[in-house]
Amino acid sequence: MIITMASVSLDGFMEGPGHDISWHVVDDELHEHFNTGLARMSRFIDGRRNHETMLEAWPHTDDHPEWPQPMHDFGRIWRDMPKIVYSRTLDTTEWNTTVKREVVPDEIRALPGDSMVGGAQLVGSFFEHDLIDEVRLYLNPVAIGEGTPFFKKPIALALKSTRAFGAGVVELIYGRR
Repeated sequence: MIITMASVSLDGFMEGPGHDISWHVVDDELHEHFNTGLARMSRFIDGRRNHETMLEAWPHTDDHPEWPQPMHDFGRIWRDMPKIVYSRTLDTTEWNTTVKREVVPDEIRALPGDSMVGGAQLVGSFFEHDLIDEVRLYLNPVAIGEGTPFFKKPIALALKSTRAFGAGVVELIYGRR
């Protein structure tokens, strides 16, 4: 199964202008929830920009003893997880990562286990190729007015479940219709 997840604003943006995500609400409860789901994945699949964002923090959690335990736990999950990054500019990268140039739908469908795909442009490409089986949205209690929308065009989905978290974030899980 190919899964994508994103924190989104009430008005549907996954990031604000300049790739701002400072408005994302991720407390320990939500981070532990993310960790539980992500630890079950067989791999992470990311676009270059998302992968580079991850490289800034997750290999270095040991350098930040002040960070909450769920962040350290995710750092271990991220470091150990096999990763595929799609990039036309990278030749190699670190941390158990394979670099690919183009999305080949049959290759993606043949991957064993569950994969988590992330990165605005890459997720859009996966939607275009009808590769996304499940969408996990984390609706944040904030409207930001502008930014990068999660959905670029209409996509019919079926609601599978909801869950509210203490900080006001609501998880909405959708599958294909």
